[in-house]
Amino acid sequence: MKSSEAIAEYYRQHGHGHPDTGQVAIYRIREVAQPVSFPHVRRDFYKIKLLCNAQGILSYANHRVVVQSCALVFVNPLIPYSWERTAGSETGYACLFTEDFITQQLKTASVASSPLFRAGGNPVLFPPPEVVSRLSGLFEQCLAEIQSSYAHKYDLLRNYLQLILHESLKLAPEPALYQPGTSAARLSSQFLELLERQFPLLSPHSPLPLKTAQEFAGHLGVHPNHLNKVLKETTGLTTTRHIASKLVEEAKALLRNSNWSVAEIGYCLGFEHASNFNSFFKKNTGQPPNQYRRQPEVLS
Repeated sequence: MKSSEAIAEYYRQHGHGHPDTGQVAIYRIREVAQPVSFPHVRRDFYKIKLLCNAQGILSYANHRVVVQSCALVFVNPLIPYSWERTAGSETGYACLFTEDFITQQLKTASVASSPLFRAGGNPVLFPPPEVVSRLSGLFEQCLAEIQSSYAHKYDLLRNYLQLILHESLKLAPEPALYQPGTSAARLSSQFLELLERQFPLLSPHSPLPLKTAQEFAGHLGVHPNHLNKVLKETTGLTTTRHIASKLVEEAKALLRNSNWSVAEIGYCLGFEHASNFNSFFKKNTGQPPNQYRRQPEVLS
């Protein structure tokens, strides 16, 4: 089973030659006469796609989403995804870029919470027509800029990318779980970001660096009881519950979309013995990992 795909390889396979740079590529999605599907593999690049005029099924992590109108799709390089068209013919735009293209400017507090960078976020949004028009204009500006001879065009492309990310944030506002600006809010935010950034996992041979409430508290420089109290007050969930939820979410994704064994999945999630992982997964889902892996997926 093919496990990954590079940006240049993807670009060539879909009829776009070779990108000018190995860090970023932008192109228009052309109409295709026959139904098409893309395999469920991890890519080594990020992708933002504005997909219109086609219906189909987008699969990512352990989710399947039915696309029936224009969709704004964000692809993280560590999460495998696939697309299967069932009707229509795709038009729109795509922007592909590697980790090397991303600067700290793109990882500011607001943009970092977008579906592109935030593990566990919703990577498929359905913009209304007026937003599709604005996004199309931004992608056209990106296309014009990448073909220009302007010496600082890649800096400008990053600015256009940031505008696209902010349009996505407008479509998917985060619920206000707590009042910003307080020490409790800051600690909660630091914990949640630290937890999210551990996922998704790349290798079955590299276990999570932080697995327990005590380890997270130590990393944040606070007492475990204090961290638990703050999270309970600001989010309604304990530290252990937050960690368990993420472990279950990642376990489901790996069971559905990887060829790792159950023992390998358990090990990389911090369970030294497969029996402990089996017990944890069954306690949180009601079924053992192998049974979950064999079940057909349900469209959402």
